[in-house]
Amino acid sequence: MTDALKRLSDEGVAIWLDDLSRKRITSGNLAELIDQQHVVGVTTNPTIFQKAISSGDGYEQQLADLAARKVTVEEAVRMITTADVRDAADILHPVFEATGGQDGRVSIEVDPRLAHNTRATVAEAKQLAWLVDRPNTLIKIPATKAGLPAITEVIGNGISVNVTLIFSLERYREVMDAYLAGLEKAREKGLDVSLIHSVASFFVSRVDTEIDKRIDALGTPEAKAARGRAAVANARLAYQAYEEVFSSDRWSALENAGANKQRALWASTGVKDKAYKDTMYVDDLVAPNTVNTMPEATLVATEDHGRITGDTITGTYEQARADLDAVEKLGIKYDDVVQLLEDEGVEKFEASWNDLLASTEAELKRLAPSEG
Repeated sequence: MTDALKRLSDEGVAIWLDDLSRKRITSGNLAELIDQQHVVGVTTNPTIFQKAISSGDGYEQQLADLAARKVTVEEAVRMITTADVRDAADILHPVFEATGGQDGRVSIEVDPRLAHNTRATVAEAKQLAWLVDRPNTLIKIPATKAGLPAITEVIGNGISVNVTLIFSLERYREVMDAYLAGLEKAREKGLDVSLIHSVASFFVSRVDTEIDKRIDALGTPEAKAARGRAAVANARLAYQAYEEVFSSDRWSALENAGANKQRALWASTGVKDKAYKDTMYVDDLVAPNTVNTMPEATLVATEDHGRITGDTITGTYEQARADLDAVEKLGIKYDDVVQLLEDEGVEKFEASWNDLLASTEAELKRLAPSEG
């Protein structure tokens, strides 16, 4: 074991766990990760919940109670997922207090089937914030075109947001703009903007997966030289955009009112290609005031053999731009890749949500009390 996780934390990278289950909560595992592995937050998504609830561990009694009440499957899923998020938020509350509300947060996502419906997304975000009823919750809203005005509206209502499924630099700038617009709305309403927090989840590994697939199809030595470089380059240029936006006059006016910066969060940081070091998307994305949400395997790998050598982002922007330009010169269109990844991301979460509804419905039927 190394002290890599401590060094990462000391460099200003908040370590969040990209996983949650009732077993992790009740066994004391989450508390242990907070205490021993420098974990200061939790993210969830429909796929994580689908895997947790399908495993059945710890959910049987609540499912039996819900079946006895004859609730709809949608209500059952919301009761189960919000219970897990509420309990995790309680475990993380001391971290929330110690960091002045910056960390100690748990994210829960709006129904992914609403990703292209602004009004329904806003309504769902408000409902989730009410259901969980914890100050250290972040409501996850996907960065689709319809999601952008929803982000502004939800932030404007004083609800803290984790913007998810960001792949493109252009969309990331739109997300930051939506956040600032939301803060301006909140300030106009007389809300205390210092209580509003947000992260922008910039997805990493999927960019390499898609671009490397296209590189491998080309098969030339020139193409192979560009493998495994695009995702880190993309994220580093996102941090450059973050630095620009959060040093602007527009931001200064909000900061003077007590507003918090929207931190860049590196998501999808589990390495999917065994040719690459399994801590690549941690080691190469270290910069102050960022978050890295990791699946447990990546957390363990980082603790064991991560190489944390200080800030690996600031000052790398020229090389990062050159790496993305090299991909474009191969005929691989950046705009096509990031739009495909956004579309696929929504579809994957929808599919997981539908699987979750189906498996929960089957459990409710199995556990329903016999009539009479």
